[in-house]
Amino acid sequence: MRICEIFSSIQGEGLTMGAPTVFVRAVGCNLRCSWCDTGYSFEGGTEMSVDEILEEVGDCFRVCFTGGEPMLQPDAVELIERLVSKGIQVVLETNGSVDLSAVPKDPLVQISMDWKCPSSGMTDRMLLSNLDVLSGKDQLKFVIEDGADLDFAVDFVRTHDIRSAIIFGPVGGTERLEQLVQRVLDEHLDIRVLPQLHKIIWGDRTGV
Repeated sequence: MRICEIFSSIQGEGLTMGAPTVFVRAVGCNLRCSWCDTGYSFEGGTEMSVDEILEEVGDCFRVCFTGGEPMLQPDAVELIERLVSKGIQVVLETNGSVDLSAVPKDPLVQISMDWKCPSSGMTDRMLLSNLDVLSGKDQLKFVIEDGADLDFAVDFVRTHDIRSAIIFGPVGGTERLEQLVQRVLDEHLDIRVLPQLHKIIWGDRTGV
């Protein structure tokens, strides 16, 4: 599979925020969100076998398999299965538009799936059947840029059966957090509002 970068850091977002993590970032994405901050992963990279990736990952607690869109890689499921067989937790970061039914249903696999709000320009590319794949160990994330996005996200969670944790986060990772928090409190929603911790620590640097 084609890999953009592999590096060690802490998880910057979601339910495992702050936890030591090795990031495996795949090349390529089928979406073009207006506010994407990982466009550098759309092309280039290095061709690596699953064995080569495992060797570079080494012994670790957890791997975040991300992109781009990692599920576009032909060996994505094999990599996840091999990591899990070594007792490594896998957080699969996926954009919500690719079928997730083949993702291993293992306690060590956490799906972190986006649902794109209107400002992304990609809302109509989401795959509704993916909601049925999510369970209580997984997370559904809404990245929110403005009031229209916030209205959309609140309406979506109220009108759909979502069995996973739900996360609201701002575009850019740190802005408008108070607005999101206030709306969640006003609407009595069981939703986490989270920043991107790596943006707070390192700003917009890559590879962290």
